[in-house]
Amino acid sequence: MNARHANPDPCILVIFGASGDLTHRKLIPALYELSRGNGGRARLPERLAILGVSRTPMSDDQFRDKLRGSAKAHAAGFDEASWSAFARCIHYHAGDAASPESYPALADRLARLGAEHRLAMPTGGANLLFYLSVSPNLYVPIIGSLGESGLIAEGKRWCSIDPSATPWQRIIVEKPFGTDLGSAQSLNMALGRVFEEDAIYRIDHYLGKELVQNILVMRFANSIFEPIWNRSSIDHVQVTAAETLGVGSRAANFYDTAGAMRDMVQSHLLEVLALVAIEPPSVFDADASHREKIKLFNSARSIEPASAHESAVFGRYARGKPDEPAYVEEAGVDPARRTETYCAMRVEFDNWRWAGVPFYLRSGKRLAKKLTEVVVQFRRPPVNLFREVDGVGEMGANRLIINIAPTEGLELHVLGKVPGAGLRIDAANLNLDYIDRFGGEKVEAYGPLILDAMRGDRSLYKHRDQIEGTWRICQPLLESATLRERIEDYATGSWGPRGAEALLARDGRAWHNPA
Repeated sequence: MNARHANPDPCILVIFGASGDLTHRKLIPALYELSRGNGGRARLPERLAILGVSRTPMSDDQFRDKLRGSAKAHAAGFDEASWSAFARCIHYHAGDAASPESYPALADRLARLGAEHRLAMPTGGANLLFYLSVSPNLYVPIIGSLGESGLIAEGKRWCSIDPSATPWQRIIVEKPFGTDLGSAQSLNMALGRVFEEDAIYRIDHYLGKELVQNILVMRFANSIFEPIWNRSSIDHVQVTAAETLGVGSRAANFYDTAGAMRDMVQSHLLEVLALVAIEPPSVFDADASHREKIKLFNSARSIEPASAHESAVFGRYARGKPDEPAYVEEAGVDPARRTETYCAMRVEFDNWRWAGVPFYLRSGKRLAKKLTEVVVQFRRPPVNLFREVDGVGEMGANRLIINIAPTEGLELHVLGKVPGAGLRIDAANLNLDYIDRFGGEKVEAYGPLILDAMRGDRSLYKHRDQIEGTWRICQPLLESATLRERIEDYATGSWGPRGAEALLARDGRAWHNPA
């Protein structure tokens, strides 16, 4: 059976960093929603144990009480009865996951949980799904300790007579996947020393969003799009992720050493771009999709650090209202780093489909509107048949807008005749609202992605070569001293620095800035 259609396997989900913000705000609320059937057909396996691991001493009941408040605050449709039923599968283990000395006790606890929840496989032991919900500096020590623990069977499962009767071990790794190309390669090597590549799940919650997944369905399930999805009909593509909030308390412990390029562009936006730009996979599975994304990233036209300022712009937000400090005034910010809260860049791909078509990406804080969207701008007709009609002038081109957040839908910008005497042409949008048309509830993206890991489906996860490919695209910008020196302040509530407008204006194009 294709992994996408398989039921999730019974397993023990081990969350390292169980006392952290991600576990409380995202992971447990998402899993609780799935236990109630909020994901439609997507449901947790009937036999499941969740083991939180952190250094703070705590009992199972104390841990459950803490999580109850988080689920009540962040999960949709909380009620006491369903929480009590779900909480019975939640357990806690105090230990230092980065220390090899902690693992004999952890292995003993896992064995007891496997027996308690009837999770042991015929050949012994339970399926184990490890989730690294910890600070990135702990990734390599924890992976190394797992490797020394004896809990990971590596490739031995595939050498057994009946692999389905042998327990698997998988690991989910949160971004950031390194801070540059070299550190990403080091992390991949550390993972590869302990786990097979098909057991490594590099998670990007953006890929769990419904409209992101629908990009492939829109392209390859509708014959009207694919014949024109190329350089002959498409002028350029824009990918935008805009936020109205500032960085706030994240500045000191994360953002000031990361910036918009690392936080958003290298990870989320290039992956969304890949879904727009890849060649049709031979089949709809993880390996085929990964191959096409790797080919795309490897075809990106290289940018030299010395000329990176010609292909990108960095910005940081200025002071807004009295209670809205400039980025350089946020607590914990070192102005000398010149960290960007806004990044815009131009990427081109040297392949048959996209040669000569620029892809523009931008992401920023404290912008005019919160939205994530893809804009596919088509070319104008080769001849303006209506050039002599009064008031028409240079007609606009067709435009497809894929709204990912906060609304989910498609907009197709078309031109038509205005009813009435004479010939008057105006623009209109054909709208498809996904929630209004197809119904259903919005589900936290983490839930379906964790289910995919339980069923062995890596389609919405990242391959190591994808990670390294996106870093190769971004690395020259991070190494550019000129780009950092020319960082621009931009007004809060605007669409970013002037240089970003100039980046497109040089090509005779403009950003799509919705009112």
